[in-house]
Formats: sequence, C-alpha cells, structure tokens
Amino acid sequence: MTIGTSFGRVGTNRRQFLGTAAAVVTAAALDAGPLTAQVRSHTIKAVAFDAFAIFDPSSVFRLAEEIFPGRGVELSNQWRTRQFEYTWLRNSMRQYSDFWHVTRDALNYAAKQSGVNLNPEQSMRLMSAYLQLKPWPDVAAVIQILQKHGLQLALLTNWTPAMMEACLKGSGLEAAFRYQLSTDRVEAFKPDPVTYRMGLEAFHLQKDEIAFVAFGGWDAVGAKAFGYPTYWVNRFSVPPEELGVSADATYRDLSPLPSFIDSLRRV
Repeated sequence: MTIGTSFGRVGTNRRQFLGTAAAVVTAAALDAGPLTAQVRSHTIKAVAFDAFAIFDPSSVFRLAEEIFPGRGVELSNQWRTRQFEYTWLRNSMRQYSDFWHVTRDALNYAAKQSGVNLNPEQSMRLMSAYLQLKPWPDVAAVIQILQKHGLQLALLTNWTPAMMEACLKGSGLEAAFRYQLSTDRVEAFKPDPVTYRMGLEAFHLQKDEIAFVAFGGWDAVGAKAFGYPTYWVNRFSVPPEELGVSADATYRDLSPLPSFIDSLRRV
C-alpha cells in the first residue's frame, strides 16, 4: 500500500517507492502482462484478497496534492511509508492500534516530516478519502468470473471493518465477498501468521484450498510463507522482496487470476 501514483512501491518495497510520483498509478495500471508463474496443483475452493488488491488508493494521494499543491506527493510518500512501518513496528512491540489509528498517526508524522502545516479539517478530509476508495478497473469482471466458477471470496486485510464496509458499499461490491476479515479481530497486522489464519477459520478449509491475492510484495511473501497458494498483483512491476520466499504467480493486474486459479484447481 503506498502513495498516490507511488502507492504500489511503498507497500511493496517500502523506501524504494518514495521516488515514484502519483501520475504513475494510471499508467502502470494500464500495462498488464505476466511477470512470473510457478504453478502447482491444489484444489482451490476460495480466494482471499488484500483490500488494496481490490481498491485503488490513488484518489487519496491526488487529494493530498490538491490540498497541498506541489507538496502532496512528498506528503503522500512519507505517509504511505510510515503507515506500513507503523504496522510492522506495532507487531514487533506487541502494541496494537487499529489500522485507522495507525493511518492517522502516520499522516501526522508525515506532515511534520515534510514540513506541511496540516490542520484538523485537512486531516479529516484526507482520512475520509480512505472511506471512498473505488475498485481498480479490472476488478468487477474478475470477481464475476470467480463467482461463476463457484469460488467463495473474502477480503483479508489490515483495514478496519468500518473501512471495508464503507468502500464495499460505495462500490456496490458488498455482496461479492462472503467474509470481510479484518486483522483487527486478532489485534495484529500482516504478515503475522495469526492474521492469515483467519482465512482457514472463516472458510473451514485447508491452506492449500485457499488462494491469496496480495497487493504488496511483503504481503505476498507473508501469505506464501504461511502456506497459501499466492498471486501477487504487482501493478507497478517492482522487484520482489529478498526474503527467500516468492509468490506462485506474479502479474501486473488481476485479469490472469481466473486462469491461474483454474490451473491450481487441476488435480
């Protein structure tokens, strides 16, 4: 999860993402093609998505530039980087605070770090933008195909339940996902294994029966290390994390996902 146009890289390769500008989001989303695919046989019955694999956060970062002309990209880069660093730090410290509060704390830090004078009204506008995110252009068609194939779908995300509910209702997708699994339930953030375990408990399935779709490279690593067959939607073509684990398949958008799932379902 990352900044405006830069959103993809902060969530995946953290600090490397800082040099990307908000306009890249649109261009990158249009460039869809396979990067890797390492497919093994599984009986896939369900698919769990990170929320940012479904919802495009670029509107938040465009708003930051609108509010702070010429400074919004810098603010957004600082915000997105600190947002995810705070989740990992809180995991390490065992000091949980939900993702909404982490996001707000990260915004306050980013404003100070980038020298922006952020008033309460501006802060409220930026935070509220997270409740109005729209799906990426390829989402609706892919969801329809997966549903036609009889797959159960879920969101499995760091987002709070209120964030999921607002964006799902605003996009008309609330009926698409049987389960809306917030890591708030277990008071931890991905990639803590306890967060991925929520999928097993919700679907009552085994690890190799649930495919996981990640947006961030670090999330793809976490899900794969947990044991899920993993698809990384790498919209910005960033390098994979150097953590000794890789996704089963990596593509630039969601359109190849049904074929990937179909190949995994062959036994």
